[in-house]
Amino acid sequence: MPSPEENLARLGLEVPSVAKPVASYVPAVRTGNYVFTSGQVPIRDGQLITAGKVGGEVSPEEATECAKQCALNAIAAVKAEVGDLSSITRIVKVVAFVASTPDFTGQPQVANGASELLGEVFGDAGQHARSAVGVASLPLDAPVEVEILVEVS
Repeated sequence: MPSPEENLARLGLEVPSVAKPVASYVPAVRTGNYVFTSGQVPIRDGQLITAGKVGGEVSPEEATECAKQCALNAIAAVKAEVGDLSSITRIVKVVAFVASTPDFTGQPQVANGASELLGEVFGDAGQHARSAVGVASLPLDAPVEVEILVEVS
């Protein structure tokens, strides 16, 4: 069975550096066998990859890509906390916040960007419970923010 890093490489991805917090918090906290990440926005190479509301300035497809980047950033936060992604035994829960126009109802499809990436990287251990929530706005005018809860060995 390939490692999570091998799966990322197969997808043409690598674990990025942990995004610097934009306020007074830490990217992830471990308690016992669980790691909780703070909300991760779609920052790539130090820049927000797009801004605005889904259903307005941001298309659902762009937002799905943002959710994928958020999940990748959450993976980075977990790796910084535990050292080895192979120690993840389960992605327990994913929460996706989608800054969207009042008439946009495709939050679950946007959140699939994160969910599908976690499934591809962690296989059966990547199957998780999830919430996808529409919100009025997010930090930095990000269209998507994702947090994850993982179990580790």
